[in-house]
Order: sequence, then structure tokens, then C-alpha cells
Amino acid sequence: MTLRTLDSLGDLAGRRVFVRCDFNVPLDGDGRITDDGRVRAALPTLKALVAAGAQVVAASHLGRPKGSPDPQYSLAPVAARLGELLGSPVAFATDTVGSAAQGVVDSLENGQVAVLENLRFNAGETSKDDAERRAFAEQLAAFADVMVSDGFGVVHRKQASVYELAELLPSAAGELVAHEVGVLDKLLTSPERPYTVVLGGSKVSDKLGVIDSLLPRVEKLLIGGGMAYTFLAAEGHAIGKSLVETDQIETAKRYIAEAAEKGVELLLPVDSLMAESFSADAGFDNAASDDLEGTSYGSDALGLDIGPATAEQFAAAIRSSKTVFWNGPMGVFEFPAFSGGTKVVAEALTQTDGLTVVGGGDSAAAARTLGFADDQFGHVSTGGGASLEFLEGKKLPGLEVLGWA
Repeated sequence: MTLRTLDSLGDLAGRRVFVRCDFNVPLDGDGRITDDGRVRAALPTLKALVAAGAQVVAASHLGRPKGSPDPQYSLAPVAARLGELLGSPVAFATDTVGSAAQGVVDSLENGQVAVLENLRFNAGETSKDDAERRAFAEQLAAFADVMVSDGFGVVHRKQASVYELAELLPSAAGELVAHEVGVLDKLLTSPERPYTVVLGGSKVSDKLGVIDSLLPRVEKLLIGGGMAYTFLAAEGHAIGKSLVETDQIETAKRYIAEAAEKGVELLLPVDSLMAESFSADAGFDNAASDDLEGTSYGSDALGLDIGPATAEQFAAAIRSSKTVFWNGPMGVFEFPAFSGGTKVVAEALTQTDGLTVVGGGDSAAAARTLGFADDQFGHVSTGGGASLEFLEGKKLPGLEVLGWA
């Protein structure tokens, strides 16, 4: 089956359209948006609906409120920023399905947009009880004629506004979700070769599914970040006090053997920045992977970034590839001294003429923090968890309900 897209909904002029967006943006202590990437990502769909003359009701979650209103998670800043980006006022409802929401929705004219308050202020949104989720979805459905799913970051969740609402109303994927699915499906079914996957982040256990799925499909697998030290330990290297999942060492050994058996080039760090402590101003030395404790910090050394030789080796592999998928930073990029490996990898992705995909989450945040714009890459996913689950081959409820199987 194929994904239902906006075209399947017909003429939307004068019709009320509920759009499930992903406006889960970071806010500072004063409630200001520090990265509006997800708001910008919603613009193609929202602009298309405005141009079609629809009355647009946009909704999202933000953060993890406990099923009741919490001012620190209000979507009011998002509504204001969305109005700036659209160049026209965006109405904001101070509740989700109450009298304020009803009044705002009723006042919409063709081509206008409103934003409801945080969906997770209602316990029904994320309830584990099917009946509670459906009851909330029925309240949301009363606001609209059709539903558009455009929050890729939540399509792996069976939540009221993602799943049950799409069952209750004629529904289709928005432009963002359709594009995400198209790009990620290509990584699974028809990548141009050579195909390289770059994985980082802290834990091997977070990446088991994606390694299992992609290892047989790629020419090169590059492992950095904290998870690399579990692999290095599996090879018998002393890693000081670097992060290690001892219960995953045998798994790492299996992946190393499987890569060799399948002819996949598995690249692990050949050097690391080994620090005296986990802090931004920690002293550090560069050490070869076969002597990570051979620094002035000895067995207390802590690996916080791939070293320069590894970074260049990874960059060369990326630049020679026609398809690259990257998920997870190479080190503690939040600390400038340990951001170099991640920056070299991100820069290499901008230097290849192939398809480069940044797997959302920390990877996208790292790239932006280090000065890269989204349009320097082929695609920056808006859903870290969703993109990984898609690439693991899992069935995602929010896509299945739209016809994708």
C-alpha cells in the first residue's frame, strides 16, 4: 500500500483541516524558541493548505507535561513564531478542546491558521487506554472535516492525535511526512552506492535495531561517539573510564564478525581525545586506540571525542560515498574542545555529491550548533526516534493508519 497524500483529500477550499504538526521545539528559561527548525519544517504543508483556502487548525505537543496544563510547555511562543514565518496572524487557543479552542476554531475564515494549546495538556493524548485516547480524538475530530498528519517526529507513537484521529477523519500525510518517508524508504530499498552509515551517540543498545537492519545493506559502517568504546573494548582495548556497556560487548563482537563475513568495512576510532574528567574545560590528550590509557591520565582517562586521525578517516569514507546516513554525534559536541570530530563528519556530508541524510535528534542539533544549515545536507529528518524505527523496519502506527505498510 502507498501513503495517502494531500491530493487524496480533494478540494479543501472552505473546509476545516486539522494538521498534526511537530512543534516540539527547545525553549530557553524565558520561553523563547532557541531552534525553530521544526516550525519551519511545517511551512510547506501549512502554506499549501492556506493557498487552497482551507481553515487550518494546527496542533502539536511540546515537552513532557503530565497530562494537565503546565505554563512552561505552552505553545504560545510557537504560535507567535509561526505567524512571523507565515507573514500573517495566527490565532492561539489557550486550551485544546475547551471553550477557548472552540471559539478560535469557529472564528477561522478561509486561508487562516490557528494553533491549539499543547495536546499533552490532556491526558487522553498519550493514555495507554485505547478508549481514553479515542475519546480525546473524537473531541479533536469535532473541530475538522479532514486530518493531515505532518508530525514525523511522532508517527512511531500510537497517540490520539496521531492514530485515532486519523481513523476518525479522512486523513493523509502532509508534505513533510511524505518527504520523510520517501527519503528514508530509499535508504532501505534503493540507495546509490557506495552506501555508508555513520553512527554515534552514547549507547550501542540504542542502535541495535538500526545496525541489524542496515549492516547487510551498506558498504561501510562507521562507529563513533560513546558507543565506540564498547566496540573497542570488544576488540580487547583498554579504554580507561570511557563509557562502556559491558552487557553489549558480546553484541559488538558479533557485529564485528558479521561485518567481516559480509564484506562490510567497519571503521572504529583509531584515536580518541582522552580527558581527565567530563567537563568543558577538562585537560585532554590525543591517544591511539591501542593505547588509550597511555596518557598522563592513565586508567582514569575518559574518551570524549574521536581523534583527528579518525575524523579524517571517517570524512574520507563519507566523501567517497553516494549515500550517507548519519545518526549520533562523534563526541560531546556541547563542549567546544570535544566537538571537532562531529564537525568534521558534518562538514564531510556537505562535501559529497550524493544523498546525505541526517537522522534528526542530537545529530541535527549538533549540526546546527556547529554552524551548519539544514539546506547544506540532502535531508535533515525531523524525527530522530521515528527515523531510526523506520530504518529498523518497524511498523509505525502513524504511517500505517495513512496507508503505509
